[in-house]
Amino acid sequence: MSGTVRTVPSRRPGLVDLQVNGFAGHDVNDDDVSAEVVVELTRALWREGVTRYLPTIVTAGEEKILRALRAVARAREADEHVAASIAGVHVEGPALSAADGARGAHDLEHLRDPDPDELDRWQQASGGLVRIVTLAPERTGSAAYVAAARERGVLVSVGHTAATADVVRAAASAGASLATHVGNGCQATLPRHPNHLWAILAEDRLTAMLIADGHHLPADTLTAMIRAKSPERCILTSDSAALAGRPPGDYRTPVGGAVTVGDDGRLTLAGTSLLAGSGRSLRACLDWARATLPFDGDTLLAMATRNPARVLGIEEMVRGDVVELEPDDGTARVVATTVAGREVFRA
Repeated sequence: MSGTVRTVPSRRPGLVDLQVNGFAGHDVNDDDVSAEVVVELTRALWREGVTRYLPTIVTAGEEKILRALRAVARAREADEHVAASIAGVHVEGPALSAADGARGAHDLEHLRDPDPDELDRWQQASGGLVRIVTLAPERTGSAAYVAAARERGVLVSVGHTAATADVVRAAASAGASLATHVGNGCQATLPRHPNHLWAILAEDRLTAMLIADGHHLPADTLTAMIRAKSPERCILTSDSAALAGRPPGDYRTPVGGAVTVGDDGRLTLAGTSLLAGSGRSLRACLDWARATLPFDGDTLLAMATRNPARVLGIEEMVRGDVVELEPDDGTARVVATTVAGREVFRA
């Protein structure tokens, strides 16, 4: 008797992504973002095995940030499964470096110094959903802001910075505990030493978020960074954008304006080599990391599951999050996703 041998799906913990700007055409930073957009984004991420995530709102005028925060809050109110998946919000900016390269795709017009009162307005609009704020610690008032954020239960991440090593260490002393997409959002040319990258890698109080999409960091660089920080102090994020998965070509987006999708899925500001977010989901990033980096699969998986859950303090909550995977042409195809013990997706 002969027949096709069916592979039994493997079960893995759900992925936890701390930086999601958008995915599959759904954009948290669209000028007209709605609760429905956030709901559809969440469902698209379930199909990628992401069970918990932080919608990430980038630098903008305050009213636009408040509008996006309200949309996320309404999406959670509209669907209990979506509410379970959205573990908070990551606000990336607006207190970032204005320097070319360090600023990345963030709008220069809306960069400003950090203000604890503005943070309070964000929390009021969202019902306390802001969990992470990324800032450049060289901005005026940053140390006081870090302390104020920690008092409010908000984590502060160092990123998009041209800070000196001393300023990075001072931010950690004030209470900063994360570093956003280390190796990206910095000037194209840095002194060999000292510079803020060495300081971030050497600072044990900072857990590094790293984009493993194959575009943001070369494999050797990412490998060296993980070894320097130790896998326990590293988190894989996608930094995915709404253009993730779109065909090659030129597009207009709310973040960055004119953005080019390359043949390999790389997203860049049109006419430049500057990246404009990632074109891969966290699942696809994990596939690339497994195929490319010299770390075992369990170590890499922990950086996309256990480590980010620990940072958010939701280890117990994610115990009911399961993803069923089936090998498909060398990648891990998601066949089912369960959030908090309830199946939310099946292929």
